[in-house]
Amino acid sequence: MALGAVAALLAMSSAGFGDDKGGQKPNIIIILADDLGWADVGYHGARISTPSIDRLAREGVRLENFHACPLCSPTRAGLMTGRWPIRYGMGESVITPWRKYGLPKSERTLADLLAKAGYERRGAIGKWHLGHYKEKLLPLNRGFTHFYGHYNGAFDYFTHKREGQLDWHRNFETCRDEGYSTDLIGREAVRFIEESPVDKPFFLYVPFNAPHLPLQAKEQDIAKYNDIDNEKKRIYAAMVDSMDQAIGKILDALDVRGIAENSFVLFFSDNGGTSYGDNRPWRGGKGSVYEGGVRVPAALRWPAGVAGGRSVDAMMGYIDVYPTIKRVAGITDPDPNPLDGRDMLDVIRRKAEAPKRDWFSYIAQGSPDKTAVCDGTWKLIVLGGNVLDMTLERAIRVGDSKAKPSVELFHLERDPGERTNLATEHPDIVAGLLERLKEFRRLKISGVPDYREGRKGFKAPKDWVIAQ
Repeated sequence: MALGAVAALLAMSSAGFGDDKGGQKPNIIIILADDLGWADVGYHGARISTPSIDRLAREGVRLENFHACPLCSPTRAGLMTGRWPIRYGMGESVITPWRKYGLPKSERTLADLLAKAGYERRGAIGKWHLGHYKEKLLPLNRGFTHFYGHYNGAFDYFTHKREGQLDWHRNFETCRDEGYSTDLIGREAVRFIEESPVDKPFFLYVPFNAPHLPLQAKEQDIAKYNDIDNEKKRIYAAMVDSMDQAIGKILDALDVRGIAENSFVLFFSDNGGTSYGDNRPWRGGKGSVYEGGVRVPAALRWPAGVAGGRSVDAMMGYIDVYPTIKRVAGITDPDPNPLDGRDMLDVIRRKAEAPKRDWFSYIAQGSPDKTAVCDGTWKLIVLGGNVLDMTLERAIRVGDSKAKPSVELFHLERDPGERTNLATEHPDIVAGLLERLKEFRRLKISGVPDYREGRKGFKAPKDWVIAQ
């Protein structure tokens, strides 16, 4: 180990080593997968090789009741703000290439927050997907000091193009690095770690595009899965495998620098998997408010601050990341907007009971609203129509039919697969949850419209260079 790394370790040890009450602040690393299913990781029984993700789960804490949004952009927005995306127009849909909208400047991001705590290096490496039609919405204007990657989702992994134009950037400049994008993201994340001083904390956000469509992988990775008969699922497995390799390089870089002990590393998926992934035992997948769409694999490793080698079943998720990291970084300043997320550090440490809370899910992309609320035991789902127009009488009536809108009530402790609708048997439970769901739905402001709106006639800017 280099002398500088040794000196840094000794300094952290004498200062309390990552304790949130004092001492050197930890490095913060958030690794986000895109459309990864619950059972697409080895520690959940996948036949896909994910030794690096499994290492995080083994050495850290498995967060087995962690929730995201049903779609990409809303999860990223809530992760960055600690607030329900429905509050600021980011709840219902994703940011498409032709969308003139983004995470509002009135929202403080996690990168902005950590700047206040002395995190001088704050990198975003990978898929942004939080708005790009104006320069003010790009990462360097949202609290980050370094960006490498792409603005849009669903781009070509090899050509790095979306809508026929190169969408690959280093900071504000077009970047023409060649190679498989997952590899390049991993390589840049390693470079960021290697160039960061070991005696100063950094923030590194690594949102991979993998294994989001299009299905594209390197031949050597595809060849590992010749036992999978379905060609598309074979490619999907190779994409997950490649992402895991990149994650392994990130973890190795922390080891080489001698900073893994005091690095807070959080991994999770932005939503459930598509039909090519495996969301079992949950029902549904990406785009749904069933557990398969919102309950995702997640793990946290921070050896200096959290004992590893175990699991936590407390209900938590993407909006809790901001307030938890705020605590970890020792920030006590009030937030400009009220937070919906909770500081879950003591729950994860088993020093506190999980808070009683309601968890909400919402989507309205290309279809009528899908809305759900879960209190930890019971889960109410309303599919189609506006939940604000729903009366209890109507809810019970449609809860006993296949018509739209439909109302479903599940007892998750006894029926985690959401198979048996109990709405008509428990009108009192439906009534209570319906009122809370209406309260949540009233938070909505108009923002990102239907996925297709604005697509006709759209022409991408040259090399996705964004004007002021």
